[in-house]
Amino acid sequence: MQTERPGYEACTGCSLCLLVCPVWRATGDIRLTPHGRAKALQHGAGAEELAASIDTCALCGACEPACPADIGLIAMIMELRADLARRDPGRVAKVAGDMERRAHGAGSAGPSAACLLVPGRALPQYPEVAACTLARLQESCRAQMSADDGADISIALESGTPVPEARLAAFLGPLRGAKRLIVADGMLIRALRGWLPRAHIESLGAALSSVLRDRLRAGDLYVIEPRAYHADQERLVKYYDAMRVSLGLSMNLDLQRMAIPTSAGCWHAGPGRAAVDPGGQARWILEGNEFDRVVVEDPEDIGVFSAVTDKPVLHLAQLG
Repeated sequence: MQTERPGYEACTGCSLCLLVCPVWRATGDIRLTPHGRAKALQHGAGAEELAASIDTCALCGACEPACPADIGLIAMIMELRADLARRDPGRVAKVAGDMERRAHGAGSAGPSAACLLVPGRALPQYPEVAACTLARLQESCRAQMSADDGADISIALESGTPVPEARLAAFLGPLRGAKRLIVADGMLIRALRGWLPRAHIESLGAALSSVLRDRLRAGDLYVIEPRAYHADQERLVKYYDAMRVSLGLSMNLDLQRMAIPTSAGCWHAGPGRAAVDPGGQARWILEGNEFDRVVVEDPEDIGVFSAVTDKPVLHLAQLG
């Protein structure tokens, strides 16, 4: 059972979140950081006053495991975005409309399988990667692709848009019968653990890397998808550290074992759009690393790294 984490009231101003925040690295502006938001809220600021800061957050999740007060910093941003959406429905009108259309257009429940792959919003945009991913998982656990990718729900969660009950029921219905859910979208992982607390839910990166471990090699730069990783960092840090040491890989982990994000897949409504440059983040990850190829968990990172290195860039499912 998930326990409720402390809110912004618990922030002591220690600033440890700044060490892992990509927005702080890009801007040096404390107002745009978890620390800045929490302190502003403590002093009575509201969501409208903090709109630029709220929109700038990449929701990579690195700040949460770094926070000694264990504040629910991702929940804090999502609540603030929901507040902005209530005050200005126009900023999320398209997101809400997409969900309404999908709720009313829901058809058959799709495949019934013990193991389901939930694609999220990025994977369907890369058909070759999606096909390779499904093939690998069918070989290992007879996984079937969920008929509902949940892409609109992922964007709704990130933007603060309420998910209609009919849309949520249509999405969750087919998933309830699966014994194992492999989820490609870090935003959906967080939500699904609350919606389906008894389900066995794991990230696509962890599932594929366990299957394709023998296809990885020393000389690879392995790029972890940050949102799924930070949502379960206490457990996954041991898994990835063991993989890194045994295979001799480089990874996008800093000294605190937080995954440095490119933020390529962020949804943005406001002026925060340009706060984090994915190419600059990718160059920072590459800096100082000797590598023969880049292997990414998030297909959105393929184009980002391909633009800043001449070395091969592959999705994990494409190995071999």
